[in-house]
Amino acid sequence: MKLYFHYFTIHLKTIMQYKASFFLSTIGQFLVSFNVFLGVYFMLERFHQVKGFTYSQCLLCFSTVLLSFSLAECFFRGFDSFSFLIQKGEFDQILVRPRSLILQILGSRMEFSRIGRMIQAIVIFGYAIPTSGVIWNLSKIFTLIFMIIGGVITFASLFLLYASLCFFTVESLEFMNIFTDGAREYGKYPIGIYGKTVLRICTYIVPFALFQYYPFLYLIGQIQKPIFMILPLLSCCFFLPCFLLWRFGVRRYQSTGS
Repeated sequence: MKLYFHYFTIHLKTIMQYKASFFLSTIGQFLVSFNVFLGVYFMLERFHQVKGFTYSQCLLCFSTVLLSFSLAECFFRGFDSFSFLIQKGEFDQILVRPRSLILQILGSRMEFSRIGRMIQAIVIFGYAIPTSGVIWNLSKIFTLIFMIIGGVITFASLFLLYASLCFFTVESLEFMNIFTDGAREYGKYPIGIYGKTVLRICTYIVPFALFQYYPFLYLIGQIQKPIFMILPLLSCCFFLPCFLLWRFGVRRYQSTGS
């Protein structure tokens, strides 16, 4: 953790050398995600509900996914740009250093401009939490915290999976954006509205529903079983197969010669 904090400090000092650029990038990130929020607003201004879910309830889903994705993208961005390390031969330098590979890649890039999205998610939380109709108690508060933790780990696992595939393809695979940026987009509504097929995929293959949909139903009282409270923590298990693929890729890695 000491080394990671050192990486964190270096990145923070670097962006503070160009304060105007950092603040403009942060504002830009806020405005980009604000457009998505406007889409939700205008949709529910016209139809009022989506399959029985109210505007405030959809915002609760949206802010959970947005905050989770923003945190993952901020601190796990090194894996999202891992293909460049492969192509430039910089991964060879990482291999010979006596430190954890994952720690070095995490420290290679941090996107602090994602604070703009985090601020928006927190503002939306400030509106959605008191207006969503949720009867808040200790278990509901922990459920929401678990949803955010599960979301961060799930998105981080996808970034790790994205990086692992680069060992075999060298180039990054754009279809993976369906599960990262795409999930951020369709996660603005409860996943169950997209149909049973999508819900099954998001439950048993890529566990978006485990941290977004099922615990959300517990929050709003549609499901009473307390086991749904801990489903977001179960979604964290998705990290294990992604990590195993990463280890397999590292063992099979051959330098590009760059």
